[in-house]
Amino acid sequence: MKPRVANQKTVAMTLTEVLVVICVVAVLVVMISPAVISDRPRKSPRIYCVNNLKQIGLAYYIWAGDHNDKFPMQVSVTNGGTMELTVDGRNAWLNILVMSNELNTPKILWCPADRDRVVATNFTSGFSSKNISYFVGLDAVQNHPKMILSGDDNFAVGSVPVKPGLLELSTNAPITWTSARHHNAGNIGVADGSVATVSNSQLTNLFHQTDVATNRLAIP
Repeated sequence: MKPRVANQKTVAMTLTEVLVVICVVAVLVVMISPAVISDRPRKSPRIYCVNNLKQIGLAYYIWAGDHNDKFPMQVSVTNGGTMELTVDGRNAWLNILVMSNELNTPKILWCPADRDRVVATNFTSGFSSKNISYFVGLDAVQNHPKMILSGDDNFAVGSVPVKPGLLELSTNAPITWTSARHHNAGNIGVADGSVATVSNSQLTNLFHQTDVATNRLAIP
């Protein structure tokens, strides 16, 4: 008996059909991808900024541990500090430079919301104030935990944005944040190592808590 041979032919997709399927899949990928990406958690610049200031505060404490529990602005230049160099508010970046070993990377000195500064790739090639988004609290000491240590430097006094250099703030100074970074708010690090996001209405009270008549900040 002869074997039976099926009359059905194998059906294959034509080139045109293959191209149509590829186009449909591509369209679906384009439509679905934005929804998938939008579901992923995103860190805001403010959160990155808070984390930066926490690491900066830790670097201050590590540095102080090797210098009789004093921050660089309380240590003379001959002993590795910056006291004489930053007392007038200028050269605030030098206060950061002496802690380069403790900071490890200059990337944490830049706030992602700061459009006026740029990230430095290292501490040696052209590093300067243009790579720093945060002020230096010249009066901060470890045994006064509420003293202002560091924070966003986009202040305005009497609605006038502050300039680089020494900013001396009395307890009743009309200080506010500019709208340049965190939507009329900012981040402040204090001498106990903590960091807080502070609104305009909270800013004056924060400087009251330092218990000094004048707070001196070095604006880079």
